[in-house]
Amino acid sequence: MSHKWSQFKDLRLRREAISWLQIRTSGGVHSLSREELNDFFFDGQPFKLIDPMKGIRKPAELEAALSIMTAYRKPGEDRPYADDVGPDDLPRYMWEGNNPETSTNAGLRLAYERNLPIIWFIGIGGSPTQFHAVCPVKIIGEERSLKRFVLSPVLEDDLTFAGLGDPGSAENIIKKYLQRETKIRLHQPVFRASVIRAYNGRCAVCSLGHEILLDAAHIVPDSDDRGIASVTNGLALCKIHHAAYDSSILGISPDYTVEIRRDLMEENDGPMLEHGLKERHKEKLMTLPSIMKERPDRELLDITYQKFLLAQPA
Repeated sequence: MSHKWSQFKDLRLRREAISWLQIRTSGGVHSLSREELNDFFFDGQPFKLIDPMKGIRKPAELEAALSIMTAYRKPGEDRPYADDVGPDDLPRYMWEGNNPETSTNAGLRLAYERNLPIIWFIGIGGSPTQFHAVCPVKIIGEERSLKRFVLSPVLEDDLTFAGLGDPGSAENIIKKYLQRETKIRLHQPVFRASVIRAYNGRCAVCSLGHEILLDAAHIVPDSDDRGIASVTNGLALCKIHHAAYDSSILGISPDYTVEIRRDLMEENDGPMLEHGLKERHKEKLMTLPSIMKERPDRELLDITYQKFLLAQPA
């Protein structure tokens, strides 16, 4: 029979787990499989960070939940639970089932009440399925009528924003800050991990295979209403091709053909321009996701391709 740990030991576990994940993922660059996540040890004993069957991990030794998991879905598929973002652009995590007092839901609620950090594992696909660890995050509210919790990344100063959901509160500046931090700390790393995994760690244009030199480029910027947060709005690009794509030096047509701006094709400026850009003109993308539903959305490609055409010199 398990005995509940002290709150001090609970917090030490969370800190050690988050530190271990930061090291194992090179600061959030890499993702891990369930088997790799089982390599975590606490006080010399193996300790599971992710529940093998449920979305919420509430170990018997702890009073509060330790982690949550969002299942991977292919583009166009629904997840088992409708985790989403709220009108404030902060992510939500659904209860398990409809009973607010199940051990898992109560465990998450206690993590909220005690202001404890938790780990969020987000499935990004692959075989075996890879999980991107977002940590630490905290629960900053509960919407009981909608059966879900409000999540936020943990800020450096670890502020607690009381009354965040109160429409009459004077927290607008704080809300905007949280929204920006959520995008930087949560959405962007998960988007990057999903895109790099889909392209098997290679640049779509030149097939460079060193992940540290790769970016997940948005086809249509996420600041644009059409810039959906999906792998189909992404391209794995090395840093030179990412910069060229964003500045309309390089275009990609809806049929996955690379084009280089006309004036650059007439320049002579060394091997990088010659081999890195000009040789790719009118060539097909060298790397595409093996899963058809994860390939670039042709309509989104065309939006940016038209901007590329307009950027051509007269």
